[in-house]
Amino acid sequence: MKIASFNVNSLRARLQILLDWIEKESPDILCLQETKVPDKFFPQKEFERRGFSVIFRGEKTFNGVAIVSKTPFEDSFYGFEDGSEASRLISSKIQGIIIVNSYIPQGFHPLSEKFRQKLDWLQRLYYYFKENYTPQMPIIWTGDFNIALEPIDVYDPQFLNGHVGFHPDERAVLMKFNEWGFVDVFRLHNPDGGYYTFWDYTVRNALKKGIGWRIDHIWATQIIAKKSTKAWIDIRPRLLQKPSDHTPVIAEFKI
Repeated sequence: MKIASFNVNSLRARLQILLDWIEKESPDILCLQETKVPDKFFPQKEFERRGFSVIFRGEKTFNGVAIVSKTPFEDSFYGFEDGSEASRLISSKIQGIIIVNSYIPQGFHPLSEKFRQKLDWLQRLYYYFKENYTPQMPIIWTGDFNIALEPIDVYDPQFLNGHVGFHPDERAVLMKFNEWGFVDVFRLHNPDGGYYTFWDYTVRNALKKGIGWRIDHIWATQIIAKKSTKAWIDIRPRLLQKPSDHTPVIAEFKI
């Protein structure tokens, strides 16, 4: 089973890049973030004519999540228990495995209200997992976490320490998910640094210079993580014209 996560930063703007990538890589499950498209305009048929089922929730200009699957969905949920944050959180059961796709808020600035809201959102997601699942369940959690967890996940940890995306408060909350039972599947297979999934548009030649962050993730509970055989980051979509500022992270599992 090949699973990928990709923040496309506007699905309609990157649709051909995405469809070409799907044709070449043929993932079994693909989780998308920042689709930025209202549901009535989601290009559902483009996926269905290629043999995929798709679930999604989105809005204009901001946010938006989707799960694309070769196998039909068994159960699907949108947002938290009260239905809120559906354009940032979507989940389904596929072949008996729970897939959770999230787009965690960016946070803006450590002194801003948006940063406090990001921490609250993370705490809410943590309790969402605790209250609805157990670490013994087969769960794969993907998405743009907007957090680099370890110093090797950013290009300059000393300079970036305390910045949004690499702030001690964010990292401390994210570590709670690890302590609960999640394994960072990419790091499991790639213990060294220098691997990134995001390069800021505003930094000239960021990709070439290695000025990146690893903020897009595939995590899994132990029962699934131990079935993972490899994980990697595909930088090729980031090299194309008019790319997303993110690139896909992929993992394979022997299910």
